[in-house]
Amino acid sequence: MTVPTILVIDDDVQVCETIASLLARLRYACETAHSLEQGLAILETAPVDVVFLDVRLPDGNGIDALPRIRQAPSHPEVIILTGEGDPDGAELAIQGGVWDYLVKPTPIKQTTLTLARALQYRAEKLSKGGGGTVALDLDGVVGISPSMRQCFDLVANAATTEANVLVTGETGTGKELLARTIHRNSPRRNGPFVVVDCAALTESLVESTLFGHKRGAFTGAQQDRDGLVKLADGGTLFLDEVGEMPLAIQRAFLRILQERSFRPVGGTQKIRSDFRLISATNRDLDAMVERGEFRKDLLFRLNTVHVELPPLRTRPEDLKPLAIFHMNRLAEQYGVPAKGFATDFFQQLAQYDWPGNVREFFNVLERSFVISGLEGVLYAMHLPQDVRIKITRASLARSPQTADHEEASVKLHDVTEGTSVPLPPLKSFKRLMEKRYLELLIAQTEGSLQEMLDISGLSRSHFYALLKKNNMTL
Repeated sequence: MTVPTILVIDDDVQVCETIASLLARLRYACETAHSLEQGLAILETAPVDVVFLDVRLPDGNGIDALPRIRQAPSHPEVIILTGEGDPDGAELAIQGGVWDYLVKPTPIKQTTLTLARALQYRAEKLSKGGGGTVALDLDGVVGISPSMRQCFDLVANAATTEANVLVTGETGTGKELLARTIHRNSPRRNGPFVVVDCAALTESLVESTLFGHKRGAFTGAQQDRDGLVKLADGGTLFLDEVGEMPLAIQRAFLRILQERSFRPVGGTQKIRSDFRLISATNRDLDAMVERGEFRKDLLFRLNTVHVELPPLRTRPEDLKPLAIFHMNRLAEQYGVPAKGFATDFFQQLAQYDWPGNVREFFNVLERSFVISGLEGVLYAMHLPQDVRIKITRASLARSPQTADHEEASVKLHDVTEGTSVPLPPLKSFKRLMEKRYLELLIAQTEGSLQEMLDISGLSRSHFYALLKKNNMTL
């Protein structure tokens, strides 16, 4: 029987020694590291089953490193062991896939029990072949960032089950593409993939569209017609923009999910349909439930497995592989040699927030492809002018000089006295002031993390999130 290996990443030597002593009594192998760099190096070279991870480390935040740790060759389970309880940090850690979040000093009994459960879970997962990366057909889905890899893990898990899946994300992130990927990797891959555009459904025709109708059921019904639910029999029914589904039909659809049967308009007999359900939306369904715009019981049915696609602005690592993929596809489509990229091309792309996400990104790439003509290398000059202007404006808005200038032009005293001053949009003003506050905070404390947290009243995870949002580092 293989002895489990546990890695402790903590800069507190006493903590490492205490856990190492405990593991020795349990007859487990133990490795220790006092920094993230050391821990990651061990993970790259040695098989590890479970990682005890501190949050506050000399060379970074443990929670920020979670994706890299969980993507290590041995795909270890992670238990957070931190000296400071932080609800925001715990939420981020759980979202990152950790097994548990323990606050030091943790009783030996609780530590031992948590470790035993994590090891048992890992053993069961490995016995079912789930310990490594599952081979997926990711045709058309591109991403190397940690957030996308987490999505791929969820896709791999969802594809092997019949569970309902809810895919959320901003417009243009590729929700339908991901839904098709789940279908293509599922046992239903040879069945139909039927798309229901909930935003295009009208209340007068929604029942006929979904459930079909019998001849003579209404004016114009010249013959029997199967609805989309029946057409999905044996395959996958994809509800696109499910948040737009009228309330009037949500109750009827809930009954279909429970019984997998329905009655066509004008029909007297119920018809069964064996389909797998995947839904997608860019709306906040929880908020809609609170407002009475979406049924809570229906949301429970839809949201068995939740896959949230990250916006493109949060995964800059994916810009280059996405660009290469789409440009190669365009070159094949137009029958021309593949084009290369100058360094300044990617530098410009990274300066933009891409509010339209991958859809907008691909559109800009195609326009650049056309603008470049027969040239074999794409430069920043080949980007469409309107995009270059947006990128330049965004870049200037982020620069400290611009922030100082705009701060100087908007004096709160002048505003209260009624003086006419040029006011930027509120959103821009908030962003500029937030970044300026962080700059002053870092300067005043000379980069002391604890002082900055004490002064600002921010949690550590919230502070790091603000740094990332404003493209700042300590």
